[in-house]
Amino acid sequence: MEDKSKPAIWFPTVKTNTGTDNFTEQLVIALNQRGFQAEITWLPHHAEYLPWLVPTPQKPDWANIVHINSWLAPKFIPKNLPVVTTVHLCVQDNIIQPYKSLAQHLYHKFWITLIEQHALEHANVVTCVSLYTKNKVQNIFNIKNIELIYNGIDIEKFKYKDSTHTNKPFKLLFAGSSSIRKGFDLLPLIMEQLGDEYELIFTSNTLQSPINLPQNMKPIPYCKTQEEMLSLYHSVDALIFPSRLEGFGLVVVEAMACGLPVVIANSSALTELVEHSVTGFLCEKDNIQDFVQTIRYLNQHPELCIQVGKQARETAITKFNIDNIVNQYINLYSKALLP
Repeated sequence: MEDKSKPAIWFPTVKTNTGTDNFTEQLVIALNQRGFQAEITWLPHHAEYLPWLVPTPQKPDWANIVHINSWLAPKFIPKNLPVVTTVHLCVQDNIIQPYKSLAQHLYHKFWITLIEQHALEHANVVTCVSLYTKNKVQNIFNIKNIELIYNGIDIEKFKYKDSTHTNKPFKLLFAGSSSIRKGFDLLPLIMEQLGDEYELIFTSNTLQSPINLPQNMKPIPYCKTQEEMLSLYHSVDALIFPSRLEGFGLVVVEAMACGLPVVIANSSALTELVEHSVTGFLCEKDNIQDFVQTIRYLNQHPELCIQVGKQARETAITKFNIDNIVNQYINLYSKALLP
């Protein structure tokens, strides 16, 4: 006989090929491993901005909780189940306003904000993936009683890079979209100053590089699996991530778990992931010279790369282990089912 008091979670989710997809996949896998029924129904990307063109999926009969991203349009949210809404990124944040195009500004203000308002107001439980995002959501949407649950990774899959070898040239990785929010526009300027002794590989949905990139920037295909990402992390010497706004920063934690030193912007939620000079390096946002000097120093001190990488791995294990994160969600699901 089916136990209706045990959480059974349905995830209607828009496929975006971003960290939010990874969050959902990791959580569902971990829940299944614990014996909980959990399943994703993937919606096409255009369901985000053209939801009326996408049929509403049928809620599974076994589901007694629905877990959604705050950007999910109201038509996809069933009305007869407890709802857990997770906010991954607060695009209304003033920190990113100067970098938006007019189209982005209008889209976020007149479409995404209204969708999020509905998702938050109709949620039984709201979670945020960082303290930074939680504080922004509380202030912007006037939502209280938000649960902070960091994103988690499988620390057994993202294994430590057990090697003291340093590439020649010193090899950097940027993983993410080529957007202004991610700070991609800073990378050519950083790499021009670093010169031929350094190489940056960056993930791209196509192998065609944006124009006017320096010769030491190389595009590689978008990685579709954790195994591909692991191989990528193990092939480089450090991660560079000058993002101006992150709700969490999953790629940073994955790199840390692999023992990579991470060089990131001292901005938004990224400051919650790294202790400067201990588990990574925080550079002033938009400060090209700060990034250049930090990376050069790492190249000149390979023993520091190893030391920081080991400490970063320990932080990933203790603070961002998916096993701990899924325990928090199971507790939330159980509370949401209480009468």
